[in-house]
Amino acid sequence: MIGRLAGTLIEKTPPQVLVDVGGVGYEVDVPMSTFYNLPGLGEKTVLLTHHVVREDGHFLFGFLTAEERATFRQLVKISGVGPKMALAVLSGLSVSELAAAVSRQETGRLTKIPGVGKKTAERLLLELKDKLAPVGAAAGAAGALAPDASHDILNALLALGYNEREAGQAMDKLPAGVSVSDGIRQALKLLAKT
Repeated sequence: MIGRLAGTLIEKTPPQVLVDVGGVGYEVDVPMSTFYNLPGLGEKTVLLTHHVVREDGHFLFGFLTAEERATFRQLVKISGVGPKMALAVLSGLSVSELAAAVSRQETGRLTKIPGVGKKTAERLLLELKDKLAPVGAAAGAAGALAPDASHDILNALLALGYNEREAGQAMDKLPAGVSVSDGIRQALKLLAKT
């Protein structure tokens, strides 16, 4: 299967791009997060791809990061979510925003994405709950917290009986670069006020 394309970007028509690889043009559908970060026409680009084969054709979906591709693959495994809806989800939310929404079980955040209704949003939250690491969500939401620090702070809050939503909201308010012990202390103060 085709897992990666490296070539010259020759067309950009959202959500599709055309990449020339050794004289062969590959049509690739990309989420808007990837589309906006692509180089200009005529410049070299590298896309990680997901190849879908159906009876009506072969389709390539491209991503600039392995994290986006992995999330796309998790999304298309969910019943009722096809590649087009998975692209819409990744166009509407970054991977870290999606992980945060799943961690906090925010149905409303997902229903703002075109084509995602309440039932689909609930199914996404249920199916992705154990698939997207809450650590990634907390680290993405907390900005510049070191990944190890955010992981330890989150685990400590969960061990103390707070749910992922409460822990994530407290971590959103922590300053960048906070140490584990200070982060736990500050998060507990924030949680005590709510």
